[in-house]
Amino acid sequence: MKIYTLESECTLAIDLKTGWEFFSDPANLERITPPSLGFAITGQDGPMYPGAIITYRVRPFGRIPVRWVTEITHVQEPHYFVDEQRFGPYALWHHKHFFLETAEGLHCRDLIHYALPGGPLGPWVHSWLVRPRLKEIFDFRRKTLLEMFGGHD
Repeated sequence: MKIYTLESECTLAIDLKTGWEFFSDPANLERITPPSLGFAITGQDGPMYPGAIITYRVRPFGRIPVRWVTEITHVQEPHYFVDEQRFGPYALWHHKHFFLETAEGLHCRDLIHYALPGGPLGPWVHSWLVRPRLKEIFDFRRKTLLEMFGGHD
């Protein structure tokens, strides 16, 4: 199984406390996800903690809904948290969210490791469909966050 990596970074004109309050609330995911994904949280069990389960519905490639279940596996407030897919479209999804307060504001870094199902077709599907879509999603997220909070890439 080939494991792919995606990184996204930006610096927002907010402090660490404000950033943590925003990013640790799963409800804010809908605000920073492209509307074309039809993203909706269908269940969560309260504030973020290790072991928290969050369920989503997403339409990554058209009208067909996909159910996605993630678990928050690690939390070190207010510096990072990790979500891992338990059920969904990927063979592996491990997403680290890092937050560092700097003189310029809050530096946010996403580091995602993921793998696809599909055997020998996986690399083709990745380069043709999945990688461009993920890049589009995280570009939208970065642009939206910069519009909301100010800052820079």
